[in-house]
Amino acid sequence: MKLITAVIKPFKLDDVRESLSQIGVQGMTVTEVKGFGRQKGQTEIYRGAEYVVSFLPKVKLEIVVQSDLAERVVETIQQTARTEKIGDGKIFVVDVEKTVRIRTGETNADAL
Repeated sequence: MKLITAVIKPFKLDDVRESLSQIGVQGMTVTEVKGFGRQKGQTEIYRGAEYVVSFLPKVKLEIVVQSDLAERVVETIQQTARTEKIGDGKIFVVDVEKTVRIRTGETNADAL
């Protein structure tokens, strides 16, 4: 099993969720986060005064899938979330050793 963590622009969330549902992803965890990468934030003007926004709003998706579906999930997120502008985000993939469904006690693939 793999844990796929993707940090994307907030307005791409619905498109990504819909695309992942179409390839068989049954669930995900979504968190509103703030951060910056190479863009180092942005400069904005408020009431005539210029100020720097160091942390930009992003959305973090966490998805656990069977290993054989992981590459397809990564490709789907990458294609759907891409705007070809700086700040599109990142995708991280790590191994998951064990998964347990709390309610039933099912483990690993059965718990997904």
